[in-house]
Amino acid sequence: MEIKTITQDHFSEVAEIYRQGLATGIATFQNEVPSWEEWDRGHLAFCRIAVSENDKILGWAALTPASGRSVYAGVAEVSIYIAEEERGKGIGTLLLNELIGQSEANGIWTLQSGIFSENKGSIRLHEKCGFRQVGYRERIAKKNGIWKDTVFMERRSKIVGTD
Repeated sequence: MEIKTITQDHFSEVAEIYRQGLATGIATFQNEVPSWEEWDRGHLAFCRIAVSENDKILGWAALTPASGRSVYAGVAEVSIYIAEEERGKGIGTLLLNELIGQSEANGIWTLQSGIFSENKGSIRLHEKCGFRQVGYRERIAKKNGIWKDTVFMERRSKIVGTD
């Protein structure tokens, strides 16, 4: 397995894995796969990573700015998706740990994730990689007309933003 930077050339595979996440109903509030242009605009230019094996993308992770305000430049929201047939094989741990390292190398001091409360696998993955639950947002928004609760998790760097 290798870690690679996501480019437009990989986007059809990234989009398919995202579609698989959408199909679970517990991965995101979104209901449609974005175009490359939308995805590219929405994510930071760094920390766009995928795990591949034999030139096939098995999972991906990327960061979205938490805010447009400059004081929050070191805070980013995590997106992580694993191909359906690859879940439970440690790819999420590999990706999230790599994302943490790359984010710190790029000056990110806090990573955050809002995870549907029923997405126990994602919650466990984040905990395993040093995230802690800092909040629970009850009925924060609707997905397909149904109120959803989210667990709000964060990981504070021990090496960036410590001064």
